[in-house]
Amino acid sequence: MRHEWIAAALLGCAAAAQAGVVRVVVEKREPHTPVAGYEQIEGVAYGELDPKDRHNALITDLALAPLNARGMVEYATTFTLEMPEDLSHASGFLLYEVVNRGRSIVPDRYDAGDVFLTSGWQGDIDWRSAGLETIRVPVAHNPDGTPITGPILARFLNLAPGQNTVALRTAVGYVSSGAPPMPVDLDAAHARLVSRAWESVTGAASADTIIPASEWAWADCTNEPFPGKPDPAHICVKGGFDPDRLYQLTYTGKDPLVLGIGFAAMRDLNSFFRFAQKDEAGWANPLAGRIRFAIGRGASQSGNAMRSFLNLGFNEAEDGRRVWDGAIPTIAARQVPLNVRFGIPGGASALYEVGSDGVVWWADWEDTVRHHAKSGLLHRCAANDTCPKIFDVLGSTEFWLLRASADFVGTDNRADIPLPANVRRYSIASTQHGGGRGGFATGPVKPAAVENAGAAARASSNPIAGGPCVYPPNPNPEFEIYRALLADLKEWVAEGKEPPPSSYPQLGEHELVPANADAMGFPRTAVLPNPDGMVNPLLTYGLGPNFDSNDLSGALANEPPTVVGVVPQLVPRVDPDGNEIGGIHSVQQMAALGTYLGWNVTATGFAKGQLCSLAGSFIPFAATRAEREALGDPRLSLEERYGDQEGFECVVRRAAKGLVDRRLLLENDASRIVEEASRSRVLPDAKNASGEAKTIGERACARAD
Repeated sequence: MRHEWIAAALLGCAAAAQAGVVRVVVEKREPHTPVAGYEQIEGVAYGELDPKDRHNALITDLALAPLNARGMVEYATTFTLEMPEDLSHASGFLLYEVVNRGRSIVPDRYDAGDVFLTSGWQGDIDWRSAGLETIRVPVAHNPDGTPITGPILARFLNLAPGQNTVALRTAVGYVSSGAPPMPVDLDAAHARLVSRAWESVTGAASADTIIPASEWAWADCTNEPFPGKPDPAHICVKGGFDPDRLYQLTYTGKDPLVLGIGFAAMRDLNSFFRFAQKDEAGWANPLAGRIRFAIGRGASQSGNAMRSFLNLGFNEAEDGRRVWDGAIPTIAARQVPLNVRFGIPGGASALYEVGSDGVVWWADWEDTVRHHAKSGLLHRCAANDTCPKIFDVLGSTEFWLLRASADFVGTDNRADIPLPANVRRYSIASTQHGGGRGGFATGPVKPAAVENAGAAARASSNPIAGGPCVYPPNPNPEFEIYRALLADLKEWVAEGKEPPPSSYPQLGEHELVPANADAMGFPRTAVLPNPDGMVNPLLTYGLGPNFDSNDLSGALANEPPTVVGVVPQLVPRVDPDGNEIGGIHSVQQMAALGTYLGWNVTATGFAKGQLCSLAGSFIPFAATRAEREALGDPRLSLEERYGDQEGFECVVRRAAKGLVDRRLLLENDASRIVEEASRSRVLPDAKNASGEAKTIGERACARAD
């Protein structure tokens, strides 16, 4: 169904119309049961795009999409609108979340009276998939009506022993959304299937073992012996797959979806609910005249989508107005390959996946290493004054896995790239992707293979390296700081109140260094993992003449793309405990119970020993000096740090107050964290030998002041 286009979707619309959202169909409107005083509207918005309009012309393959009778390209997107039942009590803010692989992953707070909106934008997700926001976009064809074809890559790893069939949709990059395009035919001789015993993150690999066309088929052998039941959505290998090897399939696919329409759909739906009185069929916009400010939000993949949305100029509505007044992309360091023919927008940063290949910095900067023209993510919106105020929020994993180094210092690693006046950056130190569970547990928590790495990771089952992780996940949280920052951004947008100053590791402050233990100042001990060789490098690919790297748009010449260079990555420097020095330190880091790392190590599977997907690590401190000395652990024990429970709680209270004073923590969150610390019983209660009122720990806390 994903390739089906129903041309009659807009029947009944007026003959003469402006492009954008032209019809809204409400499918459900009811009280938002979990939230008193709110109602929820679910439906489908039908839109049209003029391929000749300059606002749309840069969408890859839009000019090759089918046109309706009015010369427009059609799309349809699901949406969910949450708003106060009594809009006279609304705050005037529209908060639009760019969903992550169809799912909303950013929790909402309803106490301020904000309006919340989500919609579909990722066209390779099956239309109307249950529980997901989806969009239906057309297939592009050659001008003569023949199918467009192109090179496709599908990679499979960590297959089960005895498995003889894999579905294309389980390929790396696709498992959280749709499936790779269908092949032009089912002749295995027209494709190439190889296996590898090993490969590195730079693309170095063992010699490929070619699987002859007679030994595999486009088929499902689950219930039939090889060559199985012919099926373009599966491949079958005679004798089964080797679970210790990676399998790489290259073939010619057909019928590319015009995925870049997803950006225009976000633009048009936000513009409609913010500015329009009604649609062309007469449906009245319930928010008409109620929205004064709009903020876009997104995390991980959807944060990357926001960066591309801004880079391609989609924050300018077709009538020239600004779409979002504020934007807060979080844990996002790349662009998303949505405006790419046969793109993989559900991927992450695995080998051969594009996303970090053009501008990833906010200000205009010339990339002399990759020979790209001077540009930045805000180049287009700065030219027409449609840029929003931006909070760029990241953690540690974004350096180790998602190549954030280039965002900060470019590809030459020579100097910090200055931030534009409308951008603030906040790096939450020593956190994993999306942050951890918080709290004050002193021992190891569940293995990373059991507990996913934060909200964004919960939305994505797509492995980078695959397999479970060696070390327990990092509990250091990000969410409380994010909540405070969102409140700060709203004040900046609505009142012009200056936000907290940017806080992130900088090269000029010697806080960004090469990713090895010596440069980082990482403690050398068997208790901790070794960071050497763990960073995911920035690769330079040969992408061909029909690909615009800065815009991350166009068509790739070959799959897999050729690796033509490796750009070294920088990571945050650490203190003697292994915790990061620069950026914002959470209460949990300031009252540390161990070493909080933004990276982990793959325990088993094809990539054993390499970086583990989206996960951080937690290695707790010893409880006492005697225990740490027996372990050979140079990090001070809990007892040596805090003395006793009251000393620990003193440090927590001081840390929480400091963050509140800096507007990086809300009062109610600070109170809850302090209460959690008092219940944690990290150390026993104790008084010193003289029986003085102050405990050893309290005195240590006072001396630290």
